Amino acid sequence: MADRPESKRRTPARRRPGQVSVAAPQRAEDKIAPGLWLVATPIGNMGDITLRAIDILRAADVLACEDTRRTRQLLSLLGIAIDGRRLIAYHDRNGAAQRPRLLDMLADGLSVACVSDAGTPMIADPGFKLVDAAYDAGLPVHVAPGASSVPAALALAGLPTDRFLFLGFLPSKRSARKNALQEVCEIRATLVLFESPRRLSDLLRDAAEMLGSGREAAVVREITKLHEEVRRGPLGDLAAAYSQTEVRGEIVIVIGPPAKPDASVDTSERLEERLRALLEEMSVKDAARIVAEEFGLPRRVAYAQALALSKSVR
Repeated sequence: MADRPESKRRTPARRRPGQVSVAAPQRAEDKIAPGLWLVATPIGNMGDITLRAIDILRAADVLACEDTRRTRQLLSLLGIAIDGRRLIAYHDRNGAAQRPRLLDMLADGLSVACVSDAGTPMIADPGFKLVDAAYDAGLPVHVAPGASSVPAALALAGLPTDRFLFLGFLPSKRSARKNALQEVCEIRATLVLFESPRRLSDLLRDAAEMLGSGREAAVVREITKLHEEVRRGPLGDLAAAYSQTEVRGEIVIVIGPPAKPDASVDTSERLEERLRALLEEMSVKDAARIVAEEFGLPRRVAYAQALALSKSVR
């Protein structure tokens, strides 16, 4: 998710690409409170690290990392020394084994900073089980908020944000993915999803079919990185565009809420009239497909109406 180029400004000295200026090192007596610290890290642009996150990463007794290599790289870019502190890998595959170890450290009064590879822990991240276990054990939990691709994509998409539903990654199998989309098709909220570049075209195709090809959406790619891109439009148009385009990078799809019925136009009457005309020439399935595209309806809704109408005119 990519960053727009920043305006040039004069600085006392040039920094190497990726290097971040940080505050002076903490004094040895500057400590953070014991407990589990959930620390947000940049999703692309290193300038998005917060001063508080830097202080915590510098002072924490233990660092629980989704990938220790990524965290070591982050610390190096920030100029933070490890100084013999423990970096412990904590992720989906080893969570069950590592949680008791981390909880023991917390119980001993240590400070443990939990960081994912990028963004805010707990957002599409395995850390929630550790937080839940810490609360169950009566141990303190703190948060240092910061970068997250979900609110960033919502801001860039320019779609309603008064209500939104985060769906994470949908199933990779088409039937399961369509079922997941069907479950949320009538929820009056903006939907936020993650997807890999190789499955983007398939997801947009299924979303256009299940949610309606006319539903407004945005594909937000590479937030805060060099090649940040936002492409907006109806789901049907986006599905067609990305069926012919190969993309790379981290992707967030934002889908606006279903359109409210237009009180000035009797949509149901026009829909029925169009369906009757089509059913005289073609099958229920084909008529439903055409009406779904023309009226921006979920295909299953158009099919149900076409089927009911076909039975009534027999």
